[in-house]
Amino acid sequence: MMVEKTMKTILPLDPRLIVQAQAKLDRLTKPRGSLGRLEELAAQYVAISGEESPLCPKARVLTLAADHGVVVEGVSAYPSSVTAQMVTNFLNGGAAINVLARQVGAEVQVVDMGVASHLNHLVGLIDRKIGHGTKNMVLGPAMSRDEAIRSVEIGIELVERAFDDGVRVVATGEMGIGNTTASAAITAVMTGQPIFRITGRGTGVDDEGLSRKRRVIEQALRVNDPQAGDAFDVLCKVGGFEIGGLVGVILGGAACRIPVVLDGFIAGAAALLAVTLAPTCREYLIASHQSAEDGHQVVLEHLGLHPLLDLQLRLGEGTGACLAIGLLQSSLLLMTQMATFDGAGVDQSVTSDPDDPEAT
Repeated sequence: MMVEKTMKTILPLDPRLIVQAQAKLDRLTKPRGSLGRLEELAAQYVAISGEESPLCPKARVLTLAADHGVVVEGVSAYPSSVTAQMVTNFLNGGAAINVLARQVGAEVQVVDMGVASHLNHLVGLIDRKIGHGTKNMVLGPAMSRDEAIRSVEIGIELVERAFDDGVRVVATGEMGIGNTTASAAITAVMTGQPIFRITGRGTGVDDEGLSRKRRVIEQALRVNDPQAGDAFDVLCKVGGFEIGGLVGVILGGAACRIPVVLDGFIAGAAALLAVTLAPTCREYLIASHQSAEDGHQVVLEHLGLHPLLDLQLRLGEGTGACLAIGLLQSSLLLMTQMATFDGAGVDQSVTSDPDDPEAT
């Protein structure tokens, strides 16, 4: 199976590369550690890529779209038709993700994983449709196990294609009305946290809608009984086609040795499943931000990831990930373009303690 083959090729990062990268950063004309998380980001990229002096990598945002049968239960403030409408908006360049991607020079690739509408007439859309939306998970599994596996395989294929195109950093994006419900269900299973803690308002449901959403998730988990130790069992019972695709993007990125920049809650739910399948892939993840969605903090804590930003975003699409790509670019430019103490003729610190304020 493609997924098993991919998982076997995911190798842990070489800690020596991180040490070497940090030593290089320490020689730049600044107090040690003074660029904070930017230094950590640059060192992680060096360790992932194996490049001692990396250029700013070509970036691609993979925005995967699919519909969710559970929407009929009234869990969203918007109808399912919005998924297809937003796919068109993405392709026309009018969405938030398009604006932010242009700013950092990233390409947005829109993929139909399972939108309920027929979209094969749209120019520029990557058609990988598995079905016309998932089934209603309140009544039984959202998809078959074979469909779940296929969704992950598609994500892997998308990254392999991106790598062949010269892409060296991928960002996770998604669009799917109802996918915060699926993500909350996944998060509840994978973290063991109570539903009320990890279920937020998604597209902006009111108090009554939020209560209904929590009841729907509770019922879906009771009906399906997904097993946390089996990521595919969880995905097929309460997941979504685009979430499975993101699982594959994460696994594929790690296998290709390129960083995967996670967006928000939906990407985080996918990461929970990916790390269950292949724990080492966590080393290839960059958490772009902590979203305003209730469960995202739980996800990040469970994964042991520290977000770069906290801007109260809750849009998805890959927007937060795009902002983090800008930070990654800055970190690499600083690492490769700043002068060293020796090169600039600047005296170094008289103390070796990087935490000593007198060192500056």
